[in-house]
Amino acid sequence: MKTKISLLFYLKKPKNYQKGPVPIYLRITVESKRAEFTTGRECEPSRWNAVAGRVTGIREAVKSLNSYLGNLEQQLLDAHASLVRDDVLITAETIKNKFLGVAPKQRLLMTVIADHNERMKALVGQEYAIGTFNRYKVLERHTVAFLKQNYNTSDIDISGIDFAFIADYEFYLRSVRKMGNNAVVKHMKMFRKIVNICLGNGWMSLDPYLNFKGKFKKADKAILTRAELDLMASKEFASDRLAQVRDTFLFCCFTGLAYSDIQKLEKSQIARGIDGEQWIFSQRTKTNVKSHIPLLPEALQIIDRYKDHPLCESRGIVLPVPSNQKMNDYLKEIAVLCGIDKVLTSHVARHTFATTITLQNGVPIESVSKMLGHTNIRTTQIYAKILDTKVSEDMQALKGRLSRRSGTEG
Repeated sequence: MKTKISLLFYLKKPKNYQKGPVPIYLRITVESKRAEFTTGRECEPSRWNAVAGRVTGIREAVKSLNSYLGNLEQQLLDAHASLVRDDVLITAETIKNKFLGVAPKQRLLMTVIADHNERMKALVGQEYAIGTFNRYKVLERHTVAFLKQNYNTSDIDISGIDFAFIADYEFYLRSVRKMGNNAVVKHMKMFRKIVNICLGNGWMSLDPYLNFKGKFKKADKAILTRAELDLMASKEFASDRLAQVRDTFLFCCFTGLAYSDIQKLEKSQIARGIDGEQWIFSQRTKTNVKSHIPLLPEALQIIDRYKDHPLCESRGIVLPVPSNQKMNDYLKEIAVLCGIDKVLTSHVARHTFATTITLQNGVPIESVSKMLGHTNIRTTQIYAKILDTKVSEDMQALKGRLSRRSGTEG
């Protein structure tokens, strides 16, 4: 693709200029962006032809100066042609550096990622959730390991990132890291953000993702049935830690709160709602979207159970919640003790709320979406599954209506 460049010689008067010769500058313009430098020559303003970009006159000194400027112009055009041949990104700055013999600044991939992560870390709690930051730290570690295995280096210039690099990175995640399809797609989407930073700053000339496609596969999310919830709620545990994790999990099942939201839920966020009943008034950690949730009796019972817990009293929180890693470990233990043949994680509770507790009991998906704090109802559709039992109930109701209508017409 041809890039149009413009070269302009002009006089640049210094501050507080009164009289005398003025330095001649050369300005390079590429797609409205400029770079300039001094030619090392001067000219009296009265003898300068701004239209031609040359000195007026017929004396030998004038001819010599104009010839010098002409040579500079040709050298700049030669520098541009050389960049085109080398398939280098054409900007005003790269042409200037090529002419001046300045080597392009090396941009290293891991430096760009580290800088991105430091900026993100500074905005945790404002623009980003801690979980998002942690995922980009994982990206950083995986990228270092990939470079070591495939390139035997700890870093690489971003100019070396092409389609083959992206394809190899994806293959590495699938084959070496043993990631599932959706985890790989999410990871490559995060890496694309790093690439977009490079493209946006003009550090890369071509988008390596141009012909790369990653597609999410619909995953069958685990949910608990009402019978399984009742079984878990009635189970007696010898360990307090298991009982607390069970209660936290069930609370999420009956409220739809994510782990990050239940962990920091304060007693002050529970107040009377529009119907005079107890509601949760919170703001989602992940999206900063307000989430207002009426509390079901099961959730209120759990809150009451921990109102005098020392940790809850000292911190003003609703429940004593362990780390997400510990909670998921304990949930696996709870599943075994309860005879539930499903992989339980804190996020299963959110899916259970969307399906078993709300949608399956006739709550419209629009209301479910609002309680979950989603910004798009399509996201809610991922959480809420239409079960066969619900389809059966709806069809039985339809049969009844059709039967009554038929009887009326008869």
